[in-house]
Amino acid sequence: MKQSIFLFLFFVLSVVCVKAQYSMDVLGGRFEMQTLNMPDDYDGKVITTIIRREARVPTHKAILYVHGYNDYFFQSQLAQIFNDSCYNFYAVDLRKYGRSLMASQTAFQVHNLNEYFADIDTTLSIMKSEGNTEIILMGHSTGGLITALYCNERRNNLSVKGLILNSPFLDMNQSWIKEKILIPVVSFLGLFSPNIKIKQSKSTAYAESLLIDHHGEWIYDTSKKFKQSPPVTSGWIRAIHRGQKKVHRGLDISCPILVMFSSQSVYGDDWTPEHQKGDAVLDVKDIEKYGKRLGPHVTEVVIPEGLHDLILSQKSAREKTYETMFEWLYSNKL
Repeated sequence: MKQSIFLFLFFVLSVVCVKAQYSMDVLGGRFEMQTLNMPDDYDGKVITTIIRREARVPTHKAILYVHGYNDYFFQSQLAQIFNDSCYNFYAVDLRKYGRSLMASQTAFQVHNLNEYFADIDTTLSIMKSEGNTEIILMGHSTGGLITALYCNERRNNLSVKGLILNSPFLDMNQSWIKEKILIPVVSFLGLFSPNIKIKQSKSTAYAESLLIDHHGEWIYDTSKKFKQSPPVTSGWIRAIHRGQKKVHRGLDISCPILVMFSSQSVYGDDWTPEHQKGDAVLDVKDIEKYGKRLGPHVTEVVIPEGLHDLILSQKSAREKTYETMFEWLYSNKL
């Protein structure tokens, strides 16, 4: 009897402790967050941050969203729409990004994309402990590359039912000489000297297409998602290059995959109205080409005039993106 009481009290205290780890997120409302200490890496202390917004009705279905490069989770409408469709919504700010970036760290630094797998594994474990048994993984841009590699690595014991990719970063959008010569050289150097900094474009055109005080509809923290892309490191180049080479050779992801991308890419450092009608970051032809190599169950859908982050597009493209996702979820009984 005493043992039963002890076990019951232990269970209650465990639940309370788990609940207490969440606090109100900067997004406010029903958004909650918790910061998790991860094992130290080559730069020292590492944390990852889970953001949660639960549906108002009990459900065992959930979405886990993974952001892109120079990014963090702020897309509150995405969470609200999934909640309204009876999915709990979770997002993770990966190590050295957004809420998880520490003052002592180089933003976005990584040597191998599998470093992020621990962040995803930990988040999925917490989601399952909270009663989510049918989980869909969703990745945007670099998050799309990471989640694809994750699902391939875990394919024999995959704990997610499906993968949604929003403009996944499956290939560099550079000139032939950069892609075939310079990037492989920098990637090789990154093995020995991972901290060499490589400047990026000074263009703010994509940010201007998103931000409400320019030409977009959205508000976000530009100290977490910079208007100009900051320098990347040779270690980052190596991690991306090696990950993309795996995709190019072909993956064997076991779950259904939805790959969405814009109808066109747009170019130019200065904002033009065309920047509201296409992907200003990636070559959509690359996404179409390499998306087919992710596994045997791939559905590719073109979103007319979608931005790089499709869910931040103008209304018509945004609505088409949501319609596509829910039709795919329904058709796959997810």
